[in-house]
Amino acid sequence: MDIRELSYRPITASDWKEVSAIYEQGILTGNATFESGAPSWQQWSEDHLPHSRIIGLHQGEIVGWAALSPVSGRCVYGGVAEVSVYVSDAHTGKSIGSKLLAQLVIESEQNGIWTLQAGIFPENKGSIRVHEKAGFRTIGYREKIGKMKGVWRDIVLMERRSKNVGLQ
Repeated sequence: MDIRELSYRPITASDWKEVSAIYEQGILTGNATFESGAPSWQQWSEDHLPHSRIIGLHQGEIVGWAALSPVSGRCVYGGVAEVSVYVSDAHTGKSIGSKLLAQLVIESEQNGIWTLQAGIFPENKGSIRVHEKAGFRTIGYREKIGKMKGVWRDIVLMERRSKNVGLQ
């Protein structure tokens, strides 16, 4: 695949079957999320911000997606969001995650988001590298923050502060 041919558009309800299948692939790795299964479209849509929901397309095929979730319902955190980036198993290692995250950063800033956060399992070194490439820095480490299949898991906390939004 020529990565230059990747295009983007907003995720819609009609995309959910393909988007959730990619999400399920990530869930099956055991290193992408604490979730044990993809939710319904309605639940997913309620849990994510109404903007900055993108799919990456190559020749009409959905090869990955990225979206933002609010970190808090408190208005002071209105410009802070948590990122999710997932790439189809068939298309990993092709810089799609990096391209999706770069596009997500652009869209987040266009919608007034000044800080992006990510909580990544330390075993997911590829995701950590993708986030570092996008300007995220490690701000901490949460030890035994949650159990997954009876095993305590840690996460690396990463953050990206916009150089364009929320400066004043």
